[in-house]
This record gives sequence, C-alpha cells and structure tokens, in this order.
Amino acid sequence: MASGGKRRRIGVALIISAVVVLAAGATAAYAWSTRAPEESVPRAGADVIERPLTPAQQLLADADDPLACAVSFFGEGAPAEPMLQRQDALYAALPIPVQDGRVFAGWYTTEADAAAYTVAARVNGADPVACVDQQTELFAGWTTPEANAAADVQVPILMYHQFTTNPDGETGWLRGNYAYIGDFDAQMTHIATTGFYLPTWDELSAFIDGRLSLPARSVIITDDDADQTWFDLAVPVIERNKLLSTSFMITAYRQDPPPSIYVLRRSHTHDMHQAGENGKGRMTNWTADEIAADLNLSGDVLGVREVIAYPFGHYNDTAKQGVAQAGFEMARTIEPGYVEIGTDKLALPVVRIDYGMGLDSLIKRIG
Repeated sequence: MASGGKRRRIGVALIISAVVVLAAGATAAYAWSTRAPEESVPRAGADVIERPLTPAQQLLADADDPLACAVSFFGEGAPAEPMLQRQDALYAALPIPVQDGRVFAGWYTTEADAAAYTVAARVNGADPVACVDQQTELFAGWTTPEANAAADVQVPILMYHQFTTNPDGETGWLRGNYAYIGDFDAQMTHIATTGFYLPTWDELSAFIDGRLSLPARSVIITDDDADQTWFDLAVPVIERNKLLSTSFMITAYRQDPPPSIYVLRRSHTHDMHQAGENGKGRMTNWTADEIAADLNLSGDVLGVREVIAYPFGHYNDTAKQGVAQAGFEMARTIEPGYVEIGTDKLALPVVRIDYGMGLDSLIKRIG
C-alpha cells in the first residue's frame, strides 16, 4: 500500500509539472504573438525587415546634409512631394498652387491658421527656414476670386537710394536721395513690429495675376544703385530687423555678393545707368536687342531673371520689349502709386522715400 501511494504521489507531481510547463509555453507563445512588429526580435541569422522611408525621409537621406530640411505640404492643391530647403537660409521658391475658381492664400504653419488666414503664421520667402528634426509641415490656405477682389489690397514698393548719418542731410543736387539713417531705422522697426507681410517678387507677380491673395498690410522694401551707404548703414538695420529687401544693382559698377540672407540682388541693368543721345537713359535710346543684351549680362552676373529697376525711371514700349526679351517678368519704375491686381508688370509704381521723410511720412503712405 505504501508503495502504491508513493507511485500515486509521483504521478500527481508529474501531471502538475506537465500542466505548469504547458501553461508557461502557452503564455510565452501568446506574449510573442501579441508583440508589436517593431518589438519583434529576429532569431540569430534571420533577415531584418526594414520599413521603407517616407518621401521626406528619403529626400533627407539623399541630401545627406545636416542643414537640410524637408518641407511637406498639406491641403487642397498642395504638392504631393516634399521640397528640400536649408536651415541657414530663407525659404526659397515655395510653390504657388493653382486651382480653377479659387485664389491661393499662402502657406501656414498649422491647418487652423490656414483656415483663419493668420498673417503672423503665414510663411514665405521672407522667413528663415524653421525645422524640427530636419522636417516641417506647411498648410495651404485658399480664398475666392470675389473675396480677393473685394479686399482691394494695394501693395507699396518702397524706393530708397543713399543714406546718411547726418540728421541735417547732405548737400548738392542729390540731397533728396539721402535718407537719414535714423529715419530709416525707425521706419524699418515700424514695419518689423506692426504686423506687415513682406511678399516675394514671385508672390507679387501672382498677386497681380489674381492667382494669390496678399494681406492688406503688405510692403516691399527696395534700394536703388547698391551705393556703399546701403551696405554700411542700411543693411545692418535690415539684418537686425530681419526684413526681406531688394538691392537693385548696376552690375557694371559692382557685383558684391549678398550682404545678408535678407537682401535680394536684382538688376538695375548692367551698364544702362547712363544718359543716351537724347539726354534720357540708354533704356529709351537703345533697340530692344541692345537692351536685352545688356540685361542678359546683368542676369548672368546675378544668377536670376525676375525684376529690374529702370535707370532714372526712364522706359518706353521698346524698353519693355527688351526687358521681356531678356526673360525678365517685371520692371519697376519711379512713378508714384501702389501695385494692385492687374497692374502692368513692366511698369510697377513706387512709394519714393526722400530725405526728411520720417516715420510719420511713411505711416501716411503705407499705414
């Protein structure tokens, strides 16, 4: 009987052990089966399955640049593919989508801002590239042609020339060209701190076409001639306030590299800033072919054909023909006025800033 009882106890123990082993195996199998794919640990020697890169990740991998930034676009009409930008520069050549019966209203940092047209959150080529882990997202805003026309936006193009540190100004017949740097500083601070939007030239072109809406408080800052006082006095103010500006450069006279990421170099012709046979600028004396040849030299130096400033503001139909023939889309005059939907792209008006025009004068002209 003792022997039989012992056998029964051993049998029971074996059964219990088997149940424990089976239970443990089942628990382990369940745990393995419910493990997330990325948590799965491959067996030794097994192939590791790699997930494909997103388009943005692939763009960054191909660039192999720590300063690269992949910009992805969202919203109706947005490009499907991301765009590569650099984190040490301003946004470059952001797309301007086109949809029938709608007007593009810009790129925004959030979907809510795109719906609300939040100017402070609108991103364009006046803004430094901002990324997190080398990626960022922009959202498309849209409006209607009717709302765009009703807004009746008028864009001032400010025109400066030379600058002076003398509050009493300079002497001579060019006295009016010299803006007092204290006035310029106050004006730029006003623009930088009161919610102005600074359109790029491609945005201005699309605005004129009625393809893009611009905020009511939009302004473009330009300087003619690239005088040394522009570099020495004005550019530090532009840089400190982080304001997109354009320097119209006479490339036969100087070809300095951009002094700041906030300064665009554009053409004031190559060598047409001189009087022609009739006493007016060469722009109104030369043939269209001669004008185009000069502008091609300038465009090659600057690496861009987009907009020119007419020397002395002189132009005629032949000048317009030469500008277009050289591949430039726009030209800026010295005629007073504001850019509106439908403005002649080869006769853009300006708001001229002369000596003695302080902040109050600017506010009267641009708000």
